Amino acid sequence: MRVLVIGSGAREHALALALSRDPGVTAVLAAPGNPGIANVAELFPVDAASAGSVVALATEQKADLVVIGPEVPLVLGVADAVRAAGIPCFGPSAAAARIEGSKAFAKDVMAAAGVRTAHSEVVDSPATIDEALDRFGPTWVVKDDGLAAGKGVVVTTDRDAARDHAVEILENGHPVLLESFLDGPEVSLFCLVDGETVVPLLPAQDHKRVGEGDTGPNTGGMGAYTPLPWLPEGSVEQIVSEVVEPVAAEMVRRGCGFSGLLYAGLAMGAEGPAVVEFNCRFGDPETQAVLALLESPLGEVLNAVA
Repeated sequence: MRVLVIGSGAREHALALALSRDPGVTAVLAAPGNPGIANVAELFPVDAASAGSVVALATEQKADLVVIGPEVPLVLGVADAVRAAGIPCFGPSAAAARIEGSKAFAKDVMAAAGVRTAHSEVVDSPATIDEALDRFGPTWVVKDDGLAAGKGVVVTTDRDAARDHAVEILENGHPVLLESFLDGPEVSLFCLVDGETVVPLLPAQDHKRVGEGDTGPNTGGMGAYTPLPWLPEGSVEQIVSEVVEPVAAEMVRRGCGFSGLLYAGLAMGAEGPAVVEFNCRFGDPETQAVLALLESPLGEVLNAVA
């Protein structure tokens, strides 16, 4: 099987490395890749967000499977174009990728599926920001409603900092999502999803805040580890049954069934798991840790989903 990996980051390096260990994978190709990926794959200078370029490369290279790493090509419909060309693709449709591309859409799906998540409010005008901020706190969670590569979130006890971030998001032309603060340690659970079929991988935890002792501003993730020795037995099964399966079923009901990697970011509070966010792809940096321990042949698994 010839597998084409789309993307250029550390996550795609981890995917390419794991695919290169699969005896059923005869060639790993990457576009555009990076110098590290070049050790295990042939690189092609193709724009990952260009559906036409990705389809042309996959066709020309006779790819048996295309694996899309980053969220931007997925939200832009690159997976749809690859499938329309008759090539198996691991990655959700543009309609399903809204679970990450629009936090308001994700909240709507969770509400319909009865999944626990933070109370939230969308603000789309600077005129109403102060009034809205008064309904939250003493810890404010301020998010960019659109794609922000995991970096559009400020969690702060400083109301002025929360307001400044909200104003900056609005000035960039995006709505703001205010959320109640979810307490408890965070868990990232990657699930292979095809319609209503859900298969979890190992749970992981990444380090969000920039400073020692969980201090400082939020980041997109400063490193990750798995397995999680502190996570109570049965937690993964609970997350799958209470969170991922209901969301997957609701998306099927809406006609935008998910096929690919659904990433649930959760706070494990006293009342059980509550969703912080969903992503429509493998997470970075958790992928590097999770795939290092994967015993199943990755190409076979991704191809089965595709």
